[in-house]
Amino acid sequence: MKYKKLTEQQLIISIDRLTRFKATEDKYLRVFKDIILSNLISPSIKKTELNSMDYNELTELAQTIFNSSLPDSDGDYTINLRLKEAENLVFCNSDKVQVLLENKLNYKSALKLRKFSHPINLRWLSLISKNLPLEAIRDKYSTRFPISKVILAEGITEEILLPKFGRLLDYDFDKNGIWVIGAGGKNQVVKTYYKLIEELKIPIFILLDNDASANRAQIEPKLRPIDKIHLISSGEFEDLLPQSLILKTINYELKNFATITNTEFNPELPAVANLIEIFRLKGLHEFKKADFAQKVEENLFDDSDISDEIRLIFNELSGNNCLYSAHNNPKQPFYKLSKIDR
Repeated sequence: MKYKKLTEQQLIISIDRLTRFKATEDKYLRVFKDIILSNLISPSIKKTELNSMDYNELTELAQTIFNSSLPDSDGDYTINLRLKEAENLVFCNSDKVQVLLENKLNYKSALKLRKFSHPINLRWLSLISKNLPLEAIRDKYSTRFPISKVILAEGITEEILLPKFGRLLDYDFDKNGIWVIGAGGKNQVVKTYYKLIEELKIPIFILLDNDASANRAQIEPKLRPIDKIHLISSGEFEDLLPQSLILKTINYELKNFATITNTEFNPELPAVANLIEIFRLKGLHEFKKADFAQKVEENLFDDSDISDEIRLIFNELSGNNCLYSAHNNPKQPFYKLSKIDR
């Protein structure tokens, strides 16, 4: 067999892709095939041949090229065993996929090559050889992995803001293993949920805008006992933001030349419609949800920036009426009910 060595960048990219939150079989096949196609010189193997190759042979080829590209190899495969444990904890993996997981890639040596900022999954990978339960490593080092629960929402606003709201409410997504997926619309939420329940063992919390009742009806027949749906009562996610927070965010944008007040909001319109109109009247750039969500995140500071329904969502997400365990502070509630909630 003749092959060229992987570059340091290729090695790091490979272990990064192997540890992302993605179905085990999909990511392993992608990485192993990429290694072989990019670096194997002879025998020449076509992509179509790789697609039908036995998983044992595929794994052997990829790990030979990978390990031979490293400057040293100490034969320590503790990381591989912990990684297999983590993948099987989160994903529904067949016996066939176990073959991919039982590889002998030298992760320990590859991690020594890091010379640049690395994502949270690689930081986690460097820690899992420690003699601690995986969840204890996540809690101690805030690694987010292994993922314990998925929030499936409609868009980018939820992806950006939910982790920040969680930190303000003492529910750190990195410590609790929470992964947010913005599906790109209510119809995509349904499609994504159907796919995820075939792949995941862990709970899925589905967050839908108020106009998605029909989509909820599509999900409910397939809803697993461990999953939950929350239909936002007030409209879409932006309608959950307190008006004071929206004002603070816009005025921060306008601080050099104008301000707005409560009187400029039309109470008959949803938040996004109001924002589109205010942006137009004030001569700002076109209103975009993602950009605005990032600005809101920068202006989120304390408990007063959190509405009652956001608090309720986090209570449901945590699976408890409060996020404090009995040994922590059993008397402190996660949030105080408003008159409406009462």
